[in-house]
Amino acid sequence: MTIREQPMLSRRSFLASSGIAVAFSLAGPAIAQLAGGGEGGAGPAIVAPELLGSLKSWPYLDAWIQIDASGDATVFTGKAELGQGIKTALLQVAAEELDLKPSQVTIVTVDTARTPDEGLTAGSHSMQDSGTAVRNAAANVRMVLVQNAAVRLGLPVDQLQTQGDGTIKSTDGRSVTYGEIAGSLSLHVKAVPNAPLRLTRDFRTMGANLPRLDIPAKTTGGQAFIHDMRLPNMLHARIVRGPSEGTRLNLPPRSEIDAMPGLVKFVENGSFHAVLAEKEWDAIRLMRKLQASPFELARAEFPTGQVQETLKGLPARDIVILDVHKPTPDPVKFVAARYSRPWISHGSIGPSCALALLEGDMLTIWTHSQGTFDVRRVAADLLGRPIEKIRAIHVEGSGCYGQNGADDVAAEAALIAMSVPGRPVRLQWMREQEFGWEPLGPGMITEVEAGLDSANRIVSWKYEVWSNPHNNRPINAGGVLVGSEVVPPFPVPEGKPIPMPEGDGSRNSNPLYDLPNMDVLYHFIKDMPIRVSALRSLGAHLNVFSIESMFDELALVAGLDPLDMRLNHMADERARRVMQTAAQAFGWQDRRKQGPLHGFGMAFARYKNIGAYCAVCLEVKVNPDTGVISVLRAQASVDCGEPVSPNGIQNQVEGAIIQSLSWCTREAVGNTASLRTTFDWSEYPILRFSDIPGEVDVIVEQQPGQPFLGVAECGQGPTSAALANALADATGVRFRDMPLSPDKVRAAVVTL
Repeated sequence: MTIREQPMLSRRSFLASSGIAVAFSLAGPAIAQLAGGGEGGAGPAIVAPELLGSLKSWPYLDAWIQIDASGDATVFTGKAELGQGIKTALLQVAAEELDLKPSQVTIVTVDTARTPDEGLTAGSHSMQDSGTAVRNAAANVRMVLVQNAAVRLGLPVDQLQTQGDGTIKSTDGRSVTYGEIAGSLSLHVKAVPNAPLRLTRDFRTMGANLPRLDIPAKTTGGQAFIHDMRLPNMLHARIVRGPSEGTRLNLPPRSEIDAMPGLVKFVENGSFHAVLAEKEWDAIRLMRKLQASPFELARAEFPTGQVQETLKGLPARDIVILDVHKPTPDPVKFVAARYSRPWISHGSIGPSCALALLEGDMLTIWTHSQGTFDVRRVAADLLGRPIEKIRAIHVEGSGCYGQNGADDVAAEAALIAMSVPGRPVRLQWMREQEFGWEPLGPGMITEVEAGLDSANRIVSWKYEVWSNPHNNRPINAGGVLVGSEVVPPFPVPEGKPIPMPEGDGSRNSNPLYDLPNMDVLYHFIKDMPIRVSALRSLGAHLNVFSIESMFDELALVAGLDPLDMRLNHMADERARRVMQTAAQAFGWQDRRKQGPLHGFGMAFARYKNIGAYCAVCLEVKVNPDTGVISVLRAQASVDCGEPVSPNGIQNQVEGAIIQSLSWCTREAVGNTASLRTTFDWSEYPILRFSDIPGEVDVIVEQQPGQPFLGVAECGQGPTSAALANALADATGVRFRDMPLSPDKVRAAVVTL
């Protein structure tokens, strides 16, 4: 039973049902490993490099799977359900390799008292890391069960076969169930790297479209998100801060605050302030009154110029990404261009929320952070509390595309809960606080210069990218807002680049194309004039936008079809197949413009050059009076290895297309020298239902037996690039600076 299914229980029953009271009743060896995994902030240590996925760090089977007396399985993953459907996909993987019905498998997502620490749920790593681990762990468990059955029945293993329902049957007709074996079987066994996997031709569950586990509550008004959680005897909290990042309130005297009606407690530590009330509206009312106090700027002024001048005006550390040189003919044609994107908000539909409870000596935090184990580490550091006295449980939030305010609000809820032992605290930011204080996706610029030889081959490629760090996710108290507000404050960690091939601002700056001469330089800018951190796809968004826009610009100079330009420089057969599949389904070769301001565009990338392959084709039409771009059709093709949940993969790419169109055409955070200025949906518009493409189709390539590849972030870069290319085709004008807003487009087309 999950937390959300029984909101009206007493607190003691509630905690017991959610596993808190039995948190340490798991098998001793498994929980002992859990207590030490990855607590140093550097991620889980690799202890078994011969194994695959996260089994490298958690090689014992009982860390992943338990079989009960009825033969049903409980499967543990250190990854979080964020709306990407990972819970359903992992259930399919486990059911397939255990050879059980899906109804016989229960998935437990990230919980610091129950599951392996698999680090962040980010970077499209869930299937690559956890999916691979669960699959191989389940195959190991099935192998162990069959071996045990062979001993019981006195038969060779090759005379036994699992039946898909937890039964092992022999060739002589005898059988034994998983449940009969489970009572005397220890799964505290180290996985072996070569446990036999089930073959694609025998699949019962993988490759099928199972109903998503997380959808029913979301479509019926049920308790789908952490925002819906209610605990008995719960207090409501609100943070009292200035209007946006870098501001500080001058509050009235404490005696006046304590006398405010409806206030249960005013929590104060340094410049951190929060109000507690029995009712949520009272907490909001109290917060509003205090936030009307005068404020001052408590940091350096924000830059107000364009992203280009801001970033280039800061000191940078140069990192060589590629330095490849082969003998080639001299270029005879050159194209040079600069591309940019502004600072972008995560735009999560639900503002960040967390719950916390100090019960006895155990502090429990419910969080929608993508780094649940890091929430535990941050709280331990912030509170000076032993980490074993803190438990963090992931509950899905309504919107999570990187580091929004989820980590901040979890730390704040933990601090507040320490002041009211025995009473749960629910803390939710307001919409304007989310826009005003969350870390932003960094603004970026790129400069590209490419040369063609007389045969229209790209023989020179010079690429530079300027960016702040994209991953400032907190692993200690200095990484969250409250850490710099309490007394004494915690030092803010210095931003650092992520090494390739993952990269941050450099992610996907290394083209997958077969180019003989490439100079790629990353200008890493650690000084952050605005608070920034991870936004979905990190630097891949602008880097793919830039590379794929340049390929179209080169195709125009060369007089080549954009698809041919790409295929002429692509050696990777899976990449070629993805592009050709999307183009064929789109009708690329037969496309015809239907009058002015109508056009077509395509783009391709392999995410991080190690994840999923994705190609996107778009058909657009521009309204000359408004400058609004209408996407009439979107066709994508994706190769993410062996598909587990085809419809789930399609959902992810469809979502990437819609989100990327919103980023590319609308989204930009505004600010003055002292304040952010985009505090609501009118000032920060996102794509609406009326603006989504008229038709969206996603083809999932079949790759039987191939390793899982991360898919969730593969479509953001190709979609924005395909839109820019389609817009250039429709208007004859190349737009290089996002957002490609209606005002920009209208100003350009009125002169045509």
